[in-house]
Amino acid sequence: MMVRRGKMEIEKHIKRSSRSWAAILVLVVGLSAILFSIALSISVGAADIRLTTVWDAVFHYDSRQTAHAIIRDLRLPRSLADVLVGASFAVAGAIMQGMTRNPLADAGLLGLNAGSTLMVAICFAFFPGLSYQSLIIWSFFGAAAAAGMVYGVSALSRGGVTPIRLVLAGAAVSALFTSLSEGIAIHFQLSQELAFWYAGGVAGVKWSQLKLLAPWIVAALVAALLLSRSITILSFGEEVATGLGQKTKIVKLMGAMIVLVLAGGAVSAVGPIGFVGLVVPHLARFFVGVDYRLVIPCSAVLGSLLMLWADIGARMIHPPYETPIGVLFALIGVPFFLYVSRKRKGEFA
Repeated sequence: MMVRRGKMEIEKHIKRSSRSWAAILVLVVGLSAILFSIALSISVGAADIRLTTVWDAVFHYDSRQTAHAIIRDLRLPRSLADVLVGASFAVAGAIMQGMTRNPLADAGLLGLNAGSTLMVAICFAFFPGLSYQSLIIWSFFGAAAAAGMVYGVSALSRGGVTPIRLVLAGAAVSALFTSLSEGIAIHFQLSQELAFWYAGGVAGVKWSQLKLLAPWIVAALVAALLLSRSITILSFGEEVATGLGQKTKIVKLMGAMIVLVLAGGAVSAVGPIGFVGLVVPHLARFFVGVDYRLVIPCSAVLGSLLMLWADIGARMIHPPYETPIGVLFALIGVPFFLYVSRKRKGEFA
């Protein structure tokens, strides 16, 4: 009876704190903006292409036209990769922030990106002929190793895992793995191969990579939606969730697996782009409230949109050269990180 009453009170609090109408607005406007941004992203580049040509290339493809070939083979997979990767990083960050109750949680800040990058560097050095499918698998292992180390170091401290310990452990593990990656790159003369990977970018994404990644990412996004109610309850605290009868260890395990798939897949495709998973969930919660049944889909839409516009901006800042996307996100993410950490410094004890 007490558990049922507690669940009802939590549900009432979630309902009061959430804004379904705002979520519908974000999703409708955001999805429309994504479609327009994909068309704009395809038309912008070293050679600008008219939107009418983009339409013809998508719906009336003519292999004899060079512009159609550029759109179909190069720019369309790049834009779709922006959508998938942006959604992956954003939803991974939202899940991590909800499960850990840490507003600074992000795949990059907690070491997952660095772990994936280290494994990619090892593969480039010792297994240069490795298939892309195998590279993705090893990228997942790298992210899992980093996550295990971060949580392990945090748990060994007196008082157990806390938000500030997660951030500090994540920074230490990221620094360690990044140093190892750079050491491998220097020793095996892989600096040129890994330079663009470190900076992050979607320019090299092809249809073969998308076909391999898309099913995993879409499945992980669907799983995140199915788990969203449990993450909402967990975000009120582990004691509250346990008191309401939730099996928190199973929820955390499933959430961690979803994050590994999303973050590992995204990093294997475009490199360790940081701060997407930090900034976007905060924007989603600002618009729709604390219910992760609304936060997760809105984060996916906003993350995709932000990634598309960052990619467009990267091509327009200094044409015909491209500015690494990771640099643009760092310019946005670092001030936001400082703002959030200062605003919520009392919560990190």
